[in-house]
Amino acid sequence: MRPSSSPPSRLAVAPRLSPQTRHLLLRQILKRVSRSFYLSLIVLPRAARDQVSLAYLFCRAADTIADTRMLPCAERLQSLETFRQHFQTSSDHPARRDLLQLRDHFISHQGSEGERQLMHHLPECFQLYAELPASDQRLIRDLVATLTQGMEMDLTQFPTEDGEAPRALPDADALDRYTYYVAGVVGAFWTNIHAAHLPHLQRLDLDHMRALGIRFGKGLQLTNVLKDLGSDLRMGRCYLPETYLQAHQLDVSDLRQPDAQERIQPIVHRLVCDTLDHLDHAREYICQLPMRPVRLRLSCMWPLLFALQTLEVICTSTTLLEPDAKVKISRQAVYRTMLNSLWCLLSRRGFERYYDRLRHRVQCILS
Repeated sequence: MRPSSSPPSRLAVAPRLSPQTRHLLLRQILKRVSRSFYLSLIVLPRAARDQVSLAYLFCRAADTIADTRMLPCAERLQSLETFRQHFQTSSDHPARRDLLQLRDHFISHQGSEGERQLMHHLPECFQLYAELPASDQRLIRDLVATLTQGMEMDLTQFPTEDGEAPRALPDADALDRYTYYVAGVVGAFWTNIHAAHLPHLQRLDLDHMRALGIRFGKGLQLTNVLKDLGSDLRMGRCYLPETYLQAHQLDVSDLRQPDAQERIQPIVHRLVCDTLDHLDHAREYICQLPMRPVRLRLSCMWPLLFALQTLEVICTSTTLLEPDAKVKISRQAVYRTMLNSLWCLLSRRGFERYYDRLRHRVQCILS
């Protein structure tokens, strides 16, 4: 039989996304699901803005899968694995059936319109991912693979049914590992993706910058852990290490008692000190950046300066363990910080003084 001269049959590659769809994904939906971090994302240099924004959408989608508490834990773990597998699939042979099933299954369980829209447009996110260069795809794939380990850690460590007794992470090593999985790895990704697209960064010691970036991410996540103690406890999650609680004759169940806030204060202060140590490395990260990529420096300054002020609120809060506590800085403080940071772009020393002043305020509370 004469062999065919035509190439093997392949599934057609999906057409490129329209500008309208790209704008919907990378601006409108992004704004709905990223909250305050949206400010940093939209100010990023254009060369890497879409890649970082898309990576954030994937991380939020994975978080949505992990946090859909109406579904059994085993099902969510399997869905996370299915989600991860799509990053290994050739763009010419997308496993669209599984992806569409995943999308449709989780849309109906979302209470947030932003998360419903994100899950609805998940196939378009993967289509946009397929349009990226292979090097950018690899960075996003590695990010999602590591970050979802933190989500699996949540699902296996903590209760999944309402009414179950809350649990704590076993020790400080587990907390450090968790903050790396869900945020430290983001600092490394942030460094890698910008170094790949901004020539000014390629002259830096990237190994050192990645290490600083990991500490940056851990500091931001520890800040989140502390400000969300009450809401996490309501879901059966306590990120205060059990060894820390035991050292103060406390059990997780004691955190629901009226005097719990006072009793955990030494633990909170200890973790605030750890957080400040991480954020000092974030300060160095920003100081190491060249002056030229102004947008990149600004996008790094804002979350760092917001975190310092949030730590001040944490240290003075009397409702830290209440489920509905609003432990955050005011909108006016956000705008004031953004305005003040513009002056810091003109002088590295000006940024250092601003950082040191905010840090000193936290340190005074701890002393």
